[in-house]
Amino acid sequence: MDILRVLLSILLPPVGVFLQVGIGAQFWLNILLTLLGYIPGIVHAVWIIAKR
Repeated sequence: MDILRVLLSILLPPVGVFLQVGIGAQFWLNILLTLLGYIPGIVHAVWIIAKR
């Protein structure tokens, strides 16, 4: 299941974070990072998935 989350995080970073932690502070932070730059959103999403 983590492989699927990582692939979704590469395509749509907030979706990967949502599947991992739900709607919370990390989800909104990831949306902000994705809006500011696509790469920071991906890095944050993969980090959240790898951490948990």
